Amino acid sequence: MSSHEINRRKFILGSSAIMAGAVFAPRLLAQTAGAASSGPGQAMGLRIGEVSESTALVWTRLTSAAERNGQGLVIPKRGKDEQKRGKGESKVKVPVDELEGACPGAPGRVRVRYGLREDLSDAQVTEVMVAAEANDFICEFKLTGLQAGATYHCVSEVMTPAGLVVAGTVRGRFRTAPTAGMTDAVRFCVMTCQGYADRGHPDGHAIYPSMAAFAPHFTCLTGDLVYYDSGDPDAVNERLARYHWERMFSLPRLKAFNSNHSTYWLKDDHDVLSNDSGPGAAMGELTFAQGQRIFRQQAPMHDDGPAYRTVRWGRDLQVWFVEGRDHRSKNKSPDGPTKTIWGAEQKAWFKRTVQESDATWKVLVSPTPLVGPDRKNKHDNHANPNFAHEGDELRGWLREHVPENFFVVCGDRHWQYHSVHPVSGVREFGVGPASDEHASGSPGYDAAYHKFHRVDGGFLAVTLERPEAGRSRILVELRDVSGSVVHAWDATRKA
Repeated sequence: MSSHEINRRKFILGSSAIMAGAVFAPRLLAQTAGAASSGPGQAMGLRIGEVSESTALVWTRLTSAAERNGQGLVIPKRGKDEQKRGKGESKVKVPVDELEGACPGAPGRVRVRYGLREDLSDAQVTEVMVAAEANDFICEFKLTGLQAGATYHCVSEVMTPAGLVVAGTVRGRFRTAPTAGMTDAVRFCVMTCQGYADRGHPDGHAIYPSMAAFAPHFTCLTGDLVYYDSGDPDAVNERLARYHWERMFSLPRLKAFNSNHSTYWLKDDHDVLSNDSGPGAAMGELTFAQGQRIFRQQAPMHDDGPAYRTVRWGRDLQVWFVEGRDHRSKNKSPDGPTKTIWGAEQKAWFKRTVQESDATWKVLVSPTPLVGPDRKNKHDNHANPNFAHEGDELRGWLREHVPENFFVVCGDRHWQYHSVHPVSGVREFGVGPASDEHASGSPGYDAAYHKFHRVDGGFLAVTLERPEAGRSRILVELRDVSGSVVHAWDATRKA
């Protein structure tokens, strides 16, 4: 008998009593609350993305069951002494649908009702969409004509073939952005680097209820949301890549958070392929191009343009989200004027839109660091010598053209920090990983850069408010996974 078979047997025998209450009861409740007939489920909940003052995207995926596979084969965490794989075949030899956390897709029909009232008595209704295998049974609805600065409630409804009876529902909630003239208080948080094996709790990372307690108006996920190459089964084909998303985002804590908070999604290397990867790379049968396409399916984003974009949240805040994988040069290419992470078009767009903005505070959210410092064995970001030319260009441009109302928030680092570049003065906050178990790799405290340095998990929480007429205050807090503040920086300026 294989170790996987033993683990599966232990899991089934040891958890049968628990599963009866934790899985079967919710399924019964969902069916009872849904309607008269059975149908496809929505085991991955809702995802709400790209919220503006008048639009939002609502994502769902139809699945064969209402809940994830809670009785599947449990794959043990890869040991530190185990050789890294990720280049050929996965060692897991059972069908993917038999793995713990799998959410097999299912065809069906679905619509969304949405409105300002919690009981949806004022609801508008979208057209019915067909969930098909060609798009991994994913449906994405664009809601338009929304009221700015308002809280919306929504429900996704799976329809029977007759189109008369709702077979299953999932509720959600989100807030639209205020207009550029509105001075509403704004709260948002930023998170990165979540490993499935390092989640610390069967229901998901503790960071999610902690972020929910902060009550953000929106969230930024900066990438490394799944790790295709850092834990079995390595995503060496498209089905295994999709499985990584299924098992992560069907966790109860993640479902609850993503269904009730709007998110701007960014990708990094592990969400697309493998560590430090870029265009043209492959891992087994999975190509970088396939990884790009899967990310666009999984993350509710506008698919009719580049991944870099900017969003305005009221009079006082504008945020830029940059793309760090699609346009990059190879890491080991000689550094110089043509070597790039962002690409010429993205750099020109960033410089132009930053100069055009009259927001009181300007924030760049980047999957990778612009300031750092980083450890010596890394080669794929602007804090490394490998991309020093473009890094110096960007930091120099910011020093010359952007006053003290600008700062950077970056993901990718498995430690938290607050740095100020000693030459350019660019300020950067490193978010840290989603769990303490995932923290590591720091180059250590550097007095020339660091205002704060901590090797543990956590998230960034940002609050903007008007303490008095004509003044805007920003508060930036690094919080631990439980939500406690470990470092804070604030500033006030004329608005």
